Amino acid sequence: MSWLVTGGAGYIGSHVVQAFLDAGITPVVIDDLSSGHADFVPKGVVFVQGTILDTDLVTRTLTENACEGVVHLAGFKYAGVSVSRPLHTYDQNVTGTVSLLRAMQSVGVHNYVFSSSASVYGTPDVDQVTEQTPTAPESPYGQTKLIGEWLAGDIAKVDPQWRYTNLRYFNVVGSGSDALYDTSPHNLFPIVFDALLAGRTPKIFGDDYPTPDGTCVRDYVHVADLAISHVAAAKAMAAGTGLQVAYNLGSGDGSSVAEIMSAIARVTGVDFTPEIAARRPGDPARIVANGDAAARDIDWKMRYTLDEMVSSAWSARQAHQS
Repeated sequence: MSWLVTGGAGYIGSHVVQAFLDAGITPVVIDDLSSGHADFVPKGVVFVQGTILDTDLVTRTLTENACEGVVHLAGFKYAGVSVSRPLHTYDQNVTGTVSLLRAMQSVGVHNYVFSSSASVYGTPDVDQVTEQTPTAPESPYGQTKLIGEWLAGDIAKVDPQWRYTNLRYFNVVGSGSDALYDTSPHNLFPIVFDALLAGRTPKIFGDDYPTPDGTCVRDYVHVADLAISHVAAAKAMAAGTGLQVAYNLGSGDGSSVAEIMSAIARVTGVDFTPEIAARRPGDPARIVANGDAAARDIDWKMRYTLDEMVSSAWSARQAHQS
């Protein structure tokens, strides 16, 4: 038996694929390569290039590879860009998810791990986000993730065999291998690394927030830790173990942007003082999640220090520096 990983050629998806291999479970990848990379898929792993919007293709892939479950990571993941491209975001993330779920239902695949997002919470006014914190997304991206959760929940109301969970996470960083790295033009680590490699000074947007050092505080979690918990959730479902509807994969304390910049300077050996720019509209001062439930049920833990997160990400980025 195998598990289908949608978006398995992407930064997070490729780490999930590797975690399945490490656990002795056969992964199958479907990815349209809109943001993924074919060479991120390990040799020997079945790779289907195509979109989850193609229900027939997904159905064939599930059937031909005897998949017992799906980890769904494929989608348009840029929250800021989603504001200017709402219909594209809904098409990829909602219509695509409906297509995937329709294929699963048609062939009787009942195990489903959904890659959700902390964006479903919007800007919560709490010290730590828990799974009980009210959802209030503030972007089309966040809305589509919440709708994705609703879709899975609605199936559970009519299909007694349906087993699912939604994994909500925040800022994913680091690398589990120099072969895999974050290529997003919108994430903090690659933005800072690209600036340093080009001889530019990285920017901090706002240093007057009500936080200890005045910069925004966020959860930063290592991608390899994240991947392990996806596989732990899949294994629990395959064993018939009940899981919560949603889990936060968070650090519990977070790091400030200034702390991230200091760690990057320390680890890379590039001495720089970030430029302070004006605040960006909508940036909350602090968003940190409690991960106790995930630690209890799906092997969630922070196995890396901040410096180790930076070091692994920097090593992988340098390995791909042309």
